[in-house]
Amino acid sequence: MRKLNIGHILIGKPLATKDLPHQAVSKRVGLAVFASDALSSTAYATQEMLIILSLAGGGAALFGLSIPLAIAIAVLLVIVTLSYRQTIFAYPGGGGAYIVARDNLGELPAQIAGAALLTDYILTVAVSISAGVEQITSGFQGLIPFRVEIAVGIIILMTIVNLRGVKESGNIFAIPTYFFLGTMFLTLGIGFIKFITGTLPTVEGVEVLRHSVAEPLTLFLILRAFSSGCTALTGIEAISNGITAFEQPRSRNAAITLVWMSSILITLFLGITFLAHQIVAQPSEVETVISQLGRTIFGDGSVLYYLLLAGTALILLMAANTSYADFPRLAALHAGDGFLPRQLTYRGGRLVFAWGIMVLAIVASLLVILARASTTALIPLYAVGVFLSFTISQTGMVVRLLKVGKLKPGEKIQGLETALEYDPHWKKHLAISAIGAVCTFIVLIIFAVTKFASGAWFVVVLIPVLVFIFFRIHHHYKEVAHSLSLQGTRPDIHKRQVRTLILVDDVHAGTALMVNFAKSLDHPWQAIHVAVSPEKSEIVTRKWAERIGEGELIIEQSPYRLLTEPIINRIEMIQSETPGCFVHIIMGQLVMDNFLEQALHQNSAFIFNIALSHMERVVVTSVPYQIHHHSEQSVLQEALETEEPVGAWAESVARQSVPQN
Repeated sequence: MRKLNIGHILIGKPLATKDLPHQAVSKRVGLAVFASDALSSTAYATQEMLIILSLAGGGAALFGLSIPLAIAIAVLLVIVTLSYRQTIFAYPGGGGAYIVARDNLGELPAQIAGAALLTDYILTVAVSISAGVEQITSGFQGLIPFRVEIAVGIIILMTIVNLRGVKESGNIFAIPTYFFLGTMFLTLGIGFIKFITGTLPTVEGVEVLRHSVAEPLTLFLILRAFSSGCTALTGIEAISNGITAFEQPRSRNAAITLVWMSSILITLFLGITFLAHQIVAQPSEVETVISQLGRTIFGDGSVLYYLLLAGTALILLMAANTSYADFPRLAALHAGDGFLPRQLTYRGGRLVFAWGIMVLAIVASLLVILARASTTALIPLYAVGVFLSFTISQTGMVVRLLKVGKLKPGEKIQGLETALEYDPHWKKHLAISAIGAVCTFIVLIIFAVTKFASGAWFVVVLIPVLVFIFFRIHHHYKEVAHSLSLQGTRPDIHKRQVRTLILVDDVHAGTALMVNFAKSLDHPWQAIHVAVSPEKSEIVTRKWAERIGEGELIIEQSPYRLLTEPIINRIEMIQSETPGCFVHIIMGQLVMDNFLEQALHQNSAFIFNIALSHMERVVVTSVPYQIHHHSEQSVLQEALETEEPVGAWAESVARQSVPQN
């Protein structure tokens, strides 16, 4: 009977490495995978602008400023889209701002861009899922006390789905993404028809957000509202980071998907902002602007209203999938360059970077818990990182295009990442990237200044700290590589003497197996027993003489019940007697049929490995001894044949987990 494999049920059967090209996604699925973050921001960008404008206390009259602010943000979005479209064709291997900066600006800007993006991807998960839960609780307000639990549960569910693979998660999440687009375009379409025909009512019954202190309408307040609305741009860079996930021709498919995404995003953002102004939508802690829009257009309690809420909640939850697609890829690039732990480069059974997915899920869950799943509390942390990466990426493209401009027609040279060749339109492309870099830098400054006191300071401090950590990791890897290098040296590989020590706690079948292994190596060997109990050491000595009958058993006294120190002292004595020799430590390990049975034993061989690994020329070998259920009867029979009491047999079995075996 085959064993039930929970891992296969949750994330699917492992995929072969040769299946990696078949995990590429089409433009349709790519839009769902990489655009959900950008598209979902339309659900809260308008609302966040209104929250800031409401600080002035001018009511609906001041909310009209949201329309020109939205237009300015849409223009900025077009500029950034055009710039990133150029990046996609210039760097078809993906990597976005990180690769562009490394290729054109150097290692430090690259790590700053990478730290900014990694931070932003984590915040994307926290913000989008918190916003999605707020949409759910807008329609079912009895769930408000459980927002944190719901958000963390959704993160766990999304983590499991993404561990199944990019293509499979994309197919799963394509349904809610297109469902959201359908419900939202239906809402805007009916809303504009009612507006044109003069039948669009204003919203009623909103529990308006109240501020304890009103602020004057200043340029600073308007800039704060603008920076909050600029969260609509988050996610634009995702496609340029994940080009390699697309089907061939990758760059062309990724560029087309980027244009689709931006066009849809601009249409939704401007449409929502305009209609929100027409129905006099109000910022509220218990009801979102989207909910107010749905109630006003479709009627409170109507099926279409709940479908709109469902679609919006789903796209907000799916927005996290963009981070699940890009965070592990970017982390793997950093790790491959030696700036993050190498484990992040390993692909799991489903050909995804499983370690990166798990790190993302854990850190995002902690943020959700700390912020109590509040979008407004998380927004000030959001977008600083992404606009910093926008600026670095486009500045890098400016440097690249200046190099291209110096080439002669037909000339081509190999850069660090990709080849540079003369482009007759390089001046136009340079202008686009330069304008984009200036604009996003201005927004970055606005965002950092206006949101600094309300939480952006944390990200401003965090990014330099992360960069410092990256370089410390890189320095460590370089030191290790230097220590391991044999270049220019001739290693000492002559034969040395080997002295073997068998660690013995008791004498049983596992002990016999260790002795058999030691004798098979044809090296001098001794057995050693650490006497933490004088009574037990006498029993071990007797059983050794009766059942093994050969070799030397050394009894090391340990009055303070220390296990490793007597072994270390013995090793040091052997090394002083035989300078330059290897000391081979053999220890036993009981292996049970399942995890629960294994947990009943001490399993402390790991502690011995740590203690002995710091000693030079000491080699540790673990000899496993498998205990199966069907063998228990034979063990009992052996105890009866040797006239050993059954109680003693049971005690012996219980002690088999002691690490020296």
